Formats: sequence, structure tokens, C-alpha cells
Amino acid sequence: MEYVIIIISLLAIVFGADRFVEGSVGIARRLKVSDFVIGAVVVGFGTSFPELLVSLKGAFSGNADVAIGNVVGSNIFNVLGILGVTALLFPIPTSRENIRRDAPFCFGVSVLLVLLAFNFFTGGNTVISRIDGLVLLAFFALFLWITLRKGEQDSSVEIQADSSDSKPLWNSILVAIVGLGVLITGCHFFVEEAVVIAHNLGVSDAYISITLIACGTSLPELAASIAAAIKKNTQMALGNVIGSNIFNITLILGVSSLVRPLHSPDIVLTDYLVMTGAALLLMIFATTKVRISRFEGALMLACFIAYNIWLVSMQG
Repeated sequence: MEYVIIIISLLAIVFGADRFVEGSVGIARRLKVSDFVIGAVVVGFGTSFPELLVSLKGAFSGNADVAIGNVVGSNIFNVLGILGVTALLFPIPTSRENIRRDAPFCFGVSVLLVLLAFNFFTGGNTVISRIDGLVLLAFFALFLWITLRKGEQDSSVEIQADSSDSKPLWNSILVAIVGLGVLITGCHFFVEEAVVIAHNLGVSDAYISITLIACGTSLPELAASIAAAIKKNTQMALGNVIGSNIFNITLILGVSSLVRPLHSPDIVLTDYLVMTGAALLLMIFATTKVRISRFEGALMLACFIAYNIWLVSMQG
């Protein structure tokens, strides 16, 4: 029965992602906001809801492995898996803002998380404290302010119209809300059943959180990014991943650590370094060329596969 629910959940995720992206594009066009901004803020925040719910659940239950592993694993999957697949299918053009602000910001908060998690500034045990959570939330507010300020500047720039312009704004908002609801519901059931199957196989919570739960809660990002790329909105796909990664670190871990300080020795330094390395790889690819090519997408996927092979070997 678990496998049937997983298949239905996957179908719901794909359907919800398509509707959510369609509605988001309509909102962007009607409000004359750039694809990247709507991807980073609206789509990025919306598709990060599953991670928020799972990490908060882990924090309230005292399971820091789930709270932290979910974020670290999701960020690895977002860059190496999702952008890898998207770029392999549709090369992703980058903008000046990606080069100067967004990709470096994503890399910067990844480095900050490593420093906070291993108490570089204060020493002591590896824990993300409530003070660390406030620091992360301050960076979340900074990113949101910068991105929305850029969106206001973009509103004065004429954006190419498409068929979604003919639909009223309320229709696009409704489609986006329904799509997001289906996304979150499908993701919830997928994660629940995946955890049941994994526990039956005797897999640890840390491994489950950084693989199954992380990839499961990132399925909305994957489906939304591919749906956006198919609709020729590759900037929305890029904004979705960068925005989601920044939200995951700054908002989700910030809020979760305020609920309860997070201590997870089973999420090791290698996991954090892979997450940071993925953000660094994205920044390099975004700054050295005008697009993320198919070759670079294949390289990202190869790194993701190699990391998962390492995780499996560690379980053995």
C-alpha cells in the first residue's frame, strides 16, 4: 500500500507544480515582475514549505537529525540534482544579478551555516543555538529586502507578454494557491510513506533525513523547476533553486533553532562541505559563462551521484 501512495503522491506533485508555476508566471506578468524575482520569492518560498514543516516537526520532537539533515540534503539535491537535470534538458541563462548578488549570497549563507553549526565564533559543542537562529533570520530578512527592492526596479521595465496576460490576476492567484496546496499535500504523503519504508529496512534517521526526506521535500522544487523550464522560464527555475536554498538555511533553520537549539552529530562535516561545495559550483558556473550548459548540468548530476554512493557506503 505504501508504494501505491508514493506513486499517487508523485503524480500529485507533478500536477501541483505545473499549476503552481502557471499561476506564478501569470502573477509575474500581470504585476510586471521579473521571472527570477517571482521564482526566488514566490515559487522559492512556496516550494520550501515542505522543508519548513518537516524541520519544524523535527525541532518540536527534539529530532535535530531530521531538522538539519532535511535542509542540508535538500540544498545538495536542489543544486546538484535539480539544476543538474534542468540544465541537462534546457541550458539555463544567467543574469548580471545572478552573478553579482544571488549566487554569491547563496554561497555566503552556506558558509555561514557551516561556521555556526561548528561554533567557529564561540567554540564548544556543535549546535545551532537560538542566537545563531536570530543571525540566520537576519540574513533571511536581508535577502528578502534586496530581492523585493530589485523587483520594484524591474516593475518599471516592460516584460514580454504571453497568453497568461489575458487571464485576470485573481485567476492566476487561485491557480497558484491550488497548485501549491496539491504540491504540499503530495509531498507530505510521499515523505510519510518513504520514511515508513526506510524504517522497515532498518535505515538510520540521519540517513533518512539527508536522502529520502530531503529529496522528498525537494520534489516540489524539482517539479516546479522542470515545469518552468518546459515553459521557457529558465530564469524562474534558477530563481526557484537559489531562493529555496537561501530560505532553507536562513528561514527554516533560523525558525527551527528558535524552537529548540539543534544538535546533530550524525550530520557530519562532509555533508556540510558537500552542500557548500554545491553552492560554490553554482556560483562558478553562474559567473564564468552566460548560461549553465548541458555539460555543467551533467557534471552536477555526477557529483550528486558520487555523494550518494558515499552515503550508501557509510551506511554499510
